[in-house]
Amino acid sequence: MKVLQILPELNSGGVERGTLDLAEFLVRNGHEALVVSNGGRQVDSLQKMGGRHITMPVHKKSLASLFQVRAFRRLLETERPDILHIRSRIPGWIAWLAWRKMDPATRPRLISTVHGFYTANAYSAIMTKGERVIAVSESIRKYILKHYPKTKNEKIKVIHRGVSLAHFARDFTPNMDWIKQWRNEYPNLEGKIILLLPSRVTRWKGQEDFIHMVSGLKRDGIDVCGLIVGETHSKKTKFESELKALVHELHLEQNLFFLSHRSDIKEVMAVSDIVYSLSLSPEAFGRVSLEAMALGKPVVAYQHGGVEEQLSVVFPTGLVPPGDVGAAVERTKEILSQRPKPSIPIDFTLEKMLSATLEIYENILESPR
Repeated sequence: MKVLQILPELNSGGVERGTLDLAEFLVRNGHEALVVSNGGRQVDSLQKMGGRHITMPVHKKSLASLFQVRAFRRLLETERPDILHIRSRIPGWIAWLAWRKMDPATRPRLISTVHGFYTANAYSAIMTKGERVIAVSESIRKYILKHYPKTKNEKIKVIHRGVSLAHFARDFTPNMDWIKQWRNEYPNLEGKIILLLPSRVTRWKGQEDFIHMVSGLKRDGIDVCGLIVGETHSKKTKFESELKALVHELHLEQNLFFLSHRSDIKEVMAVSDIVYSLSLSPEAFGRVSLEAMALGKPVVAYQHGGVEEQLSVVFPTGLVPPGDVGAAVERTKEILSQRPKPSIPIDFTLEKMLSATLEIYENILESPR
């Protein structure tokens, strides 16, 4: 079959990673994978794995983007994909408006994936327009049914995002060259307990709680270093300055480090003792927490959203009430004393996710239009 996925751009992010994973899986299984986006640094990766990229300006959150509808319809008529899979709202509107004017007997079958807790409004409703709707967690399925009651439950399929157990292998160890460079970059971390919060710097991701947690552990005499790993958007530099001021106020300059964006997050997780997910609002799924547990790393997480679904199955010990810094401190102490190692069940593997998506494609192609 020929599958066309459409999303804003092919840079970093969970949606982009999922798009590439699916394209690679399709090609590996003898299908044709097309991706339409405005481009980005992952285009080369897509092409190397045998996928094809078509560049269109489908990324701008502007009514002007709707001028792409006619061009996208022509593309569909030329390429004649079997499946059209929408993964984001503006590209979703472009794709749906183009698709609905086509002959129902010959147009592609329409699939949408709801990747997040979008603001519930008419704009976001486009993500429920697929003939089949994929929810990335049970939390997202409930969100869809609550805010878009016209969406029939039977057309929603929960497919949890999955982790590659080959890439994120249990007990993975970075090579010696990496270890040497890491020690040169961060000599202060040598011999310390390393606590890792991997998330972009933004107010709802819980960096303030993480800093207070490290402070609480230090007060209790535990020699820890906290790492905040993630990029700071140009609009978030003021918040980053606030965080650094808090570090100074709590005298944590030797215990708390901002590492910005790193492409070697797997290696950083591997040398960390505990990984955290402290988002103040629920995550739709939480890929990084799953990757950490695949590596055998314990995760401490706030008990809501898709991350709660993961840890309830994989590592319930790590769950603490949202916003309860004191509970996070105590749970950290327990884990450090016991050193448990999670393991990932099949429901959360990448192969399961991809196979389930392919099954949806195959089933809808066999169903009446």
